[in-house]
Amino acid sequence: MNDHIDPHSQHDEAGPVSGPISGMLDSIKQVLATLLSMAQTRLELFTTELQDEVYRLAVSLLWSLAALFAFGISLFLAALTVIFIFWDTHRVLVSVIVTLAFLCLAALAARVATKRISQRPQLLQATLSELKRDQEILSSRQ
Repeated sequence: MNDHIDPHSQHDEAGPVSGPISGMLDSIKQVLATLLSMAQTRLELFTTELQDEVYRLAVSLLWSLAALFAFGISLFLAALTVIFIFWDTHRVLVSVIVTLAFLCLAALAARVATKRISQRPQLLQATLSELKRDQEILSSRQ
Protein backbone atom coordinates (compact mmCIF):
# COMPACT_ATOMS: atom_id res chain seq x y z
CA MET A 1 0.00 0.00 0.00
CA ASN A 2 2.33 2.60 -1.19
CA ASP A 3 0.36 5.83 -1.60
CA HIS A 4 3.36 7.71 -2.91
CA ILE A 5 3.31 8.27 -6.70
CA ASP A 6 6.58 9.02 -8.42
CA PRO A 7 6.03 11.99 -10.76
CA HIS A 8 8.89 10.79 -12.97
CA SER A 9 7.37 7.36 -13.47
CA GLN A 10 6.95 6.21 -17.07
CA HIS A 11 4.04 3.87 -16.20
CA ASP A 12 1.35 6.54 -15.81
CA GLU A 13 -1.64 5.57 -18.00
CA ALA A 14 -2.86 9.15 -18.42
CA GLY A 15 0.60 10.40 -19.37
CA PRO A 16 1.35 12.94 -22.06
CA VAL A 17 0.66 12.06 -25.66
CA SER A 18 3.74 11.97 -27.87
CA GLY A 19 4.54 11.73 -31.53
CA PRO A 20 2.46 12.99 -34.47
CA ILE A 21 -0.74 13.11 -32.42
CA SER A 22 0.88 15.49 -29.96
CA GLY A 23 1.99 17.77 -32.79
CA MET A 24 -1.48 17.76 -34.29
CA LEU A 25 -3.09 18.55 -30.93
CA ASP A 26 -0.64 21.41 -30.44
CA SER A 27 -1.49 22.74 -33.91
CA ILE A 28 -5.20 22.55 -33.18
CA LYS A 29 -4.67 24.36 -29.88
CA GLN A 30 -2.71 27.10 -31.65
CA VAL A 31 -5.39 27.50 -34.32
CA LEU A 32 -8.11 27.69 -31.66
CA ALA A 33 -6.07 30.19 -29.65
CA THR A 34 -5.56 32.31 -32.78
CA LEU A 35 -9.28 32.18 -33.63
CA LEU A 36 -10.20 33.08 -30.08
CA SER A 37 -7.75 35.98 -30.11
CA MET A 38 -9.18 37.21 -33.43
CA ALA A 39 -12.72 36.95 -32.09
CA GLN A 40 -11.74 38.84 -28.94
CA THR A 41 -10.09 41.61 -30.97
CA ARG A 42 -13.14 41.94 -33.23
CA LEU A 43 -15.46 42.00 -30.22
CA GLU A 44 -13.37 44.72 -28.58
CA LEU A 45 -13.43 46.72 -31.83
CA PHE A 46 -17.20 46.20 -32.05
CA THR A 47 -17.83 47.42 -28.51
CA THR A 48 -15.52 50.41 -28.96
CA GLU A 49 -17.25 51.43 -32.17
CA LEU A 50 -20.66 50.92 -30.62
CA GLN A 51 -19.76 53.04 -27.58
CA ASP A 52 -18.38 55.78 -29.84
CA GLU A 53 -21.49 55.73 -32.01
CA VAL A 54 -23.89 55.86 -29.03
CA TYR A 55 -21.92 58.73 -27.46
CA ARG A 56 -21.78 60.65 -30.74
CA LEU A 57 -25.49 60.14 -31.29
CA ALA A 58 -26.42 61.23 -27.75
CA VAL A 59 -24.30 64.39 -27.93
CA SER A 60 -25.62 65.22 -31.39
CA LEU A 61 -29.19 64.69 -30.25
CA LEU A 62 -28.81 66.93 -27.21
CA TRP A 63 -27.23 69.77 -29.18
CA SER A 64 -29.80 69.38 -31.93
CA LEU A 65 -32.64 69.62 -29.44
CA ALA A 66 -31.12 72.71 -27.80
CA ALA A 67 -30.63 74.39 -31.19
CA LEU A 68 -34.10 73.43 -32.34
CA PHE A 69 -35.70 74.80 -29.19
CA ALA A 70 -33.81 78.11 -29.38
CA PHE A 71 -34.49 78.43 -33.10
CA GLY A 72 -38.18 77.70 -32.63
CA ILE A 73 -38.57 80.31 -29.89
CA SER A 74 -36.73 82.93 -31.94
CA LEU A 75 -38.84 82.22 -35.02
CA PHE A 76 -42.03 82.41 -33.00
CA LEU A 77 -41.03 85.76 -31.50
CA ALA A 78 -39.96 87.09 -34.90
CA ALA A 79 -43.29 86.02 -36.38
CA LEU A 80 -45.17 87.75 -33.57
CA THR A 81 -43.11 90.88 -34.14
CA VAL A 82 -43.98 90.95 -37.85
CA ILE A 83 -47.67 90.38 -37.11
CA PHE A 84 -47.65 93.15 -34.49
CA ILE A 85 -46.01 95.55 -36.94
CA PHE A 86 -48.84 95.03 -39.44
CA TRP A 87 -51.60 94.67 -36.82
CA ASP A 88 -53.58 97.71 -37.90
CA THR A 89 -53.32 97.24 -41.67
CA HIS A 90 -52.86 93.64 -42.85
CA ARG A 91 -52.74 91.33 -39.83
CA VAL A 92 -54.60 88.44 -41.53
CA LEU A 93 -52.44 88.56 -44.65
CA VAL A 94 -49.22 88.75 -42.61
CA SER A 95 -50.41 85.88 -40.38
CA VAL A 96 -51.02 83.72 -43.46
CA ILE A 97 -47.62 84.62 -44.94
CA VAL A 98 -45.84 83.86 -41.64
CA THR A 99 -47.67 80.54 -41.38
CA LEU A 100 -46.68 79.61 -44.95
CA ALA A 101 -43.09 80.55 -44.20
CA PHE A 102 -43.10 78.22 -41.18
CA LEU A 103 -44.56 75.41 -43.32
CA CYS A 104 -41.85 75.91 -45.97
CA LEU A 105 -39.17 75.86 -43.29
CA ALA A 106 -40.61 72.65 -41.83
CA ALA A 107 -40.66 71.00 -45.29
CA LEU A 108 -37.06 72.04 -45.92
CA ALA A 109 -35.95 70.71 -42.54
CA ALA A 110 -37.72 67.40 -43.17
CA ARG A 111 -36.04 67.09 -46.57
CA VAL A 112 -32.57 67.80 -45.16
CA ALA A 113 -33.10 65.36 -42.27
CA THR A 114 -34.25 62.61 -44.64
CA LYS A 115 -31.24 63.16 -46.90
CA ARG A 116 -28.78 63.11 -43.97
CA ILE A 117 -30.29 59.95 -42.53
CA SER A 118 -30.05 58.16 -45.87
CA GLN A 119 -26.40 59.23 -46.32
CA ARG A 120 -25.12 58.23 -42.88
CA PRO A 121 -22.09 55.94 -42.80
CA GLN A 122 -22.70 52.24 -42.29
CA LEU A 123 -22.84 51.30 -38.62
CA LEU A 124 -19.77 49.37 -37.41
CA GLN A 125 -17.94 49.78 -40.72
CA ALA A 126 -14.49 48.98 -39.28
CA THR A 127 -15.70 45.83 -37.54
CA LEU A 128 -17.43 44.56 -40.67
CA SER A 129 -14.38 45.22 -42.86
CA GLU A 130 -12.09 43.40 -40.39
CA LEU A 131 -14.44 40.41 -40.30
CA LYS A 132 -14.53 40.36 -44.10
CA ARG A 133 -10.73 40.48 -44.22
CA ASP A 134 -10.54 37.61 -41.72
CA GLN A 135 -12.96 35.59 -43.83
CA GLU A 136 -10.89 36.19 -46.97
CA ILE A 137 -7.68 35.16 -45.18
CA LEU A 138 -9.27 31.98 -43.79
CA SER A 139 -10.84 31.01 -47.13
CA SER A 140 -7.53 31.55 -48.99
CA ARG A 141 -5.79 29.03 -46.67
CA GLN A 142 -8.15 26.23 -47.63
